[in-house]
Amino acid sequence: MNINFDSPIDPDGNTSNLVEMLSYRARNQPEQKAYIFLKGGEANVVELNYQQLHLQAQTIAGYLQSIEAASERCLLLYQPGLEFIAAFFGCLYANAIAVPAYPPRRNQNLSRLQAIATDAGAKIVLTTTSLLDNLKERSHKDLNLAELHWVATDGLSSNLATAWQAPKLTRDSLAFLQYTSGSTDNPKGVMVTHGNLFHNSAIIHQSFGHSVNSRGVIWLPPYHDMGLIGGVLQALYGGCPVTLMSPVDFLQQPIRWLQAISRYQATTSGGPNFAYDLCLRKITPAQLETLDLSSWEVAFTGAEPVRAETLEEFATTFAPCGFRKEAFYPCYGMAETTLIISGGLKTNPPVIRKIDRAALEQNRVVASTNNLESRAIVGCGRTWLNQHLLIVNPETCTRTSGEEIGEIWVSGASVAQGYWNRPQETKETFDAYLADTREGPFLRTGDLGFVQDGELFITGRLKEIIIIRGQNHYPHDIELTVEKSNPALRPNSGAAFAVDFNGNERLVVVHEVERSFLRKLDVKQVIDNIREAVAAQHGIEIYATVLVKTSSIPKTSSGKIRRRACRAAFLTGSLDVVEDWSENPQGKSNFIKLQSEAESILQKLQANR
Repeated sequence: MNINFDSPIDPDGNTSNLVEMLSYRARNQPEQKAYIFLKGGEANVVELNYQQLHLQAQTIAGYLQSIEAASERCLLLYQPGLEFIAAFFGCLYANAIAVPAYPPRRNQNLSRLQAIATDAGAKIVLTTTSLLDNLKERSHKDLNLAELHWVATDGLSSNLATAWQAPKLTRDSLAFLQYTSGSTDNPKGVMVTHGNLFHNSAIIHQSFGHSVNSRGVIWLPPYHDMGLIGGVLQALYGGCPVTLMSPVDFLQQPIRWLQAISRYQATTSGGPNFAYDLCLRKITPAQLETLDLSSWEVAFTGAEPVRAETLEEFATTFAPCGFRKEAFYPCYGMAETTLIISGGLKTNPPVIRKIDRAALEQNRVVASTNNLESRAIVGCGRTWLNQHLLIVNPETCTRTSGEEIGEIWVSGASVAQGYWNRPQETKETFDAYLADTREGPFLRTGDLGFVQDGELFITGRLKEIIIIRGQNHYPHDIELTVEKSNPALRPNSGAAFAVDFNGNERLVVVHEVERSFLRKLDVKQVIDNIREAVAAQHGIEIYATVLVKTSSIPKTSSGKIRRRACRAAFLTGSLDVVEDWSENPQGKSNFIKLQSEAESILQKLQANR
């Protein structure tokens, strides 16, 4: 593969893998700070330069090579921090396949971790001494992981580095498995090569306008593609340091994120839409006075629907701190394309289109100036570096016109190699061709959208769209309406989905209650407010509304609502319910029983295939 990715250290395109890239940095910039980690999210700082990281990666790789781990899958179980980064590069240095995962909390269900370990066929678990004993004990009790080879990498002798042999790698060599978030399905291991990582890192570097003077702040989890590729690997690619913190520290006190940007004068930082919402709700006027956000040039936002009102409110609220609305950088991507697919020009403000709601329900794009009858959609830019994007009718597999909504198809060097050990799903998702011209192959993203004036607009997920009486309804639109209907409802913590009742699709809403309202909840008023708001805004009636306890709704590791898991929990009666309502309680009860029995039978049939 002879592609010039315009690397800041590799203008001729000769570097073939990330091992060579880190080795280059260690030789030529040994003392330069690469990563800074804020313990507790504040001033307790640990640092790592390129020489130190190179030595730690050699040490871990030396051990892995001694047990002949080349091409074996290594499960990485680390709390966010520098140990994870060293282990990830240690796998690359040994030509072992890293499988980043997050160590489950003490009382957390381990089913997702079990699913990843089993699907990957992991043979080795890398972790830290502090986590090792607890994880091994739990693996004996709850998981079939006891036979795996467990290694505490922080206890390895640095003498192992002398035995390390540089592996023979190319751009086509598999680097790691990025497990999908599971927001619409069971997690699948996306096969990401060194070439995929180079190309996507180049897109981020160019579209974000990065240079050696750039500075990043990242709280996103390192086992997720935004944190790992957009944070950790982008810092290596661009030779610019990044300050990291745990997502838990951010969620507990969102001010820590903006304080870090202010303290380190970061130029690049961001996260999903909910992160900006959380800052708006939790940061006080007194705290605002302590912030200097004037250095912030790229405030990227993606991974979930970008809301125009959030951008506007955040820009207005934090303008006194030096934040500029033009810094907002809406972008679009997914694990199957390594990370980023599209983004705008760094110097341009976000592009917002107001689209007629009624037309949207019919998959048509019609501009509207009526605020009450329109939906504001934020543009996610364009493709970069020879990536190719089409909007395709998902049923006919032919291109749509500019006035139609369709599925987003993508091709290019960032598109990953498929799903680990899933040839049929790989063919269905990564090997799509246009029916009329046979152009391809393309990745079918499963996302819906349209392109106008070169700008990509995302409208929803193909699998999650709700169709009632022949009209399309996007769940995130309904969820936003619900959360704004009553202050007792927790923001970004609801799910809307459809169930088939007596041959008709009916709407179900599940939403968390704010903890402070649990003891004084006026259930009737909350449910009445939800029903009235949804009827007024979307013209549909709710079949069932379920209010659940705080922090109980299923979410992915990056904070996305797992609507299918929520629907399954509704059907099995396993939601942590505060109160529920249905227009037909007896019918609902019988329906759930029948659906649960049917799905149980289906699961048994699938297991016996």
